Amino acid sequence: MSVDPENLGNRLRELAPQVLGALLRRYEAFDTCEDAVQEALLAAVRQWPVDGMPDDPRAWLVTVASRRVVDHIRSEEARRRREEAAAVRDGPGAYLAAAPDDSGSGNHDDTLTLLFLCCHPALTESSRIALTLRAVGGLGTAEVARAFLVPEATMGPRISRAKQRIRAAGSRFEMPTGEEYTERLGAVLHVLYLIFNEGYTASSGPELRRDELASEAIRLTRSLHRALPDDGEVAGLLALMLLTDARRSARVDAGGGLVPLAEQDRTRWDAARIEEGAALVSDAMGRSPLGPYQLQAAIAALHVQAARAEDTDWQQIRTLYRILGRIAPNPMVTLNHAVAVAMTDGPRAALELLAELDADPRMAGHHRLHAVRAHLLELAEDNSAAREAYLLAARRTTSLPEQRYLLDRADRISE
Repeated sequence: MSVDPENLGNRLRELAPQVLGALLRRYEAFDTCEDAVQEALLAAVRQWPVDGMPDDPRAWLVTVASRRVVDHIRSEEARRRREEAAAVRDGPGAYLAAAPDDSGSGNHDDTLTLLFLCCHPALTESSRIALTLRAVGGLGTAEVARAFLVPEATMGPRISRAKQRIRAAGSRFEMPTGEEYTERLGAVLHVLYLIFNEGYTASSGPELRRDELASEAIRLTRSLHRALPDDGEVAGLLALMLLTDARRSARVDAGGGLVPLAEQDRTRWDAARIEEGAALVSDAMGRSPLGPYQLQAAIAALHVQAARAEDTDWQQIRTLYRILGRIAPNPMVTLNHAVAVAMTDGPRAALELLAELDADPRMAGHHRLHAVRAHLLELAEDNSAAREAYLLAARRTTSLPEQRYLLDRADRISE
């Protein structure tokens, strides 16, 4: 089978977590298995364009990677014998006999189990994100480092420590059950949500968007949805990403500056993504218990299905935010609810709602609180206070496009 060079990278990225999952199920040595998968992927990049893609690419990769693991185990056993180690564990010896006979063929996909493993409760949130991007997303350490805006020399040890914590916790490569399953699935969804958000609106740096992260989050969430098609919150998260990402190209102007939702050219929105996302959330809400991702997707659908900004159904959006605030309260929900209240009951009512967040430690120093307050003050025609709030928000953001936008708003008011 011939190989299209443009599609080879995407195909290998899709196969990487499946191959890693197959090896982890057999060997349970995260570092060794991941190194073996990377070597197999490099072998594929070298050989497939020359020899053609094998009939079963996944089985080819599993076989090549398994040989690398076996070679490593044999090397380690020889080293231990040379150093007169106390004993050789039973596991590697048993695996040596089984490995050559397992080609990895078939349709079994361990990507979901791998996602759950990367979101182990022993890990911090940042470690879960890094490990998910590395092991499930197939990103190299340098790419993950760029996602976190840290040097590769910093990220490498961080990922290694995450794998060591999983091993120290005694975790096995298997799906959790009962309450642990529910909790771990929530962690998986949250990690994917955070990856998407960082891609859609970068928290720092010179660019407003980091499209590679948003696209990767959507790809991984699609994979999760294929594995769990009946889970309403998985469908809701995928819908939320699609409906939000549909506005991607209209969010920046020719100079890379931020364009707010009300001022975007709606003809540039991705109609196919809007249709897919709206269908997903409509189906999920019709057959599943209501959850926060479904509610956020429903709100996003109302925004993108309005032909003009003035046609937005703010009453329904306000109602959905009120429900969301009851089932999943957090300060960001309150911020967005305040904007909806401003559009239905006026900016003064919204400012009263926003006052609840002044004492919330989670919002201490966060620029978005001041940015929303500035917007509401501007709507209330309190220009002096609005300008001060815009300037304060600009000082506190680490995103250069957001900073430029906020300073521009402050300048417009003072003119």
